Amino acid sequence: MPETRGETAPGFEAVREAFAANLAEGREIGAAVAVYLHGRKVVDLWGGLADPGTGRPWERDTLQIVYSTTKAITAACALVPAQRGELDLDAPVADYWPEFATAGKERIPVRWLLTHQAGLPAIDRPITPAQAIAWEPMVSALAAQRPFWEPGTEHGYHAMTYGWLVGEVVRRVSGRSIGTFLAEEIAGPLGLDFWIGLPERERHRVSRIVSTVPGPGEMAAVDLDALPEPVRDMMAAFTDPTSLTMRSMSVVTPSLDHNDPAEQAAEMPSTNGICTARALARFYAALIGEVDGHRILTPANLAEATAEQVSGIDRILRVPVRIGTGFGLPTQDAFWYSPTAFGFGGLGGSLGFADPATGLAFGYVMNRLQEGTPDVRAACLLSAVHDAMKGTLSSAPAR
Repeated sequence: MPETRGETAPGFEAVREAFAANLAEGREIGAAVAVYLHGRKVVDLWGGLADPGTGRPWERDTLQIVYSTTKAITAACALVPAQRGELDLDAPVADYWPEFATAGKERIPVRWLLTHQAGLPAIDRPITPAQAIAWEPMVSALAAQRPFWEPGTEHGYHAMTYGWLVGEVVRRVSGRSIGTFLAEEIAGPLGLDFWIGLPERERHRVSRIVSTVPGPGEMAAVDLDALPEPVRDMMAAFTDPTSLTMRSMSVVTPSLDHNDPAEQAAEMPSTNGICTARALARFYAALIGEVDGHRILTPANLAEATAEQVSGIDRILRVPVRIGTGFGLPTQDAFWYSPTAFGFGGLGGSLGFADPATGLAFGYVMNRLQEGTPDVRAACLLSAVHDAMKGTLSSAPAR
């Protein structure tokens, strides 16, 4: 049976049991989960295999690529200079990035990049992995691209382009790449093991991704007529290679391989953040409160960043979403829903979020990507966390 290692605070032992069950029942290959409560770490667990091909175990410092879970820390890299008055979220992007002022994009505010309202989820000419790694070809293509809808009138998930759009604004404002900004302004002060652009010296710690996510061929083979509405309409967009949905998912062609060391070393701030669960939870803890003397956003700036900006059916994903300024807001059917929660999930299952109402900050990472079937792994862990929180509250002495 795979070993679960790490620690839990008194009262949180059930989280270890839930984590161990995920491993024992074969839902995980390797994974880690961490929880902070009111700025104090109460769960820090890991186990399984970092590389099933070699048998390398998951260690305390194993790093994991977290796909779109990266987007929240990318957002924070824009919100920090905004908090300082160095970036006006409601000013045109072109004020900071003059080349962007073409093809009807002259008046797009920075905020719309963060809220997926800019109409730039895809580009007309595919970008190769080598061009994506180089950065400049992608941002030049985005600067020249005409929006796919009138900016501000709709919202649609910028799955790939989000990171380059926001990252280029950060670069223009700060004079630093977003990976450098992250290292110097957020990860460094907080001691976060979180990277956008992994240094070569850290590469040996990265877990190997094992994917069960359906590929384009499998998606195209789906029998749409056998599906009920509204699932049929949603899946139609994901099975048509010419749809804007699929074009947004295949901005880089051929697809990126995040097991490739060259892609891990690149800065692709939509998808290739690399971290521990501990760092992810600590990041969120420092958003909602002070952690060892550091806080990322003031309470007022956090409240603004997590206020709902848009909601409704997403033009790309074809499902209801709620969006803050750079942060995802859960819908009521999400297992991590709370009226005050905010965060971001990633392809295949990773999740980071916080709830300022309860002081909870949660980070979960894993190397088995799962899509197409109900993924209960993080939900089981969070359920155990919530039960533990109730137990610690009920056992606390009266004041």
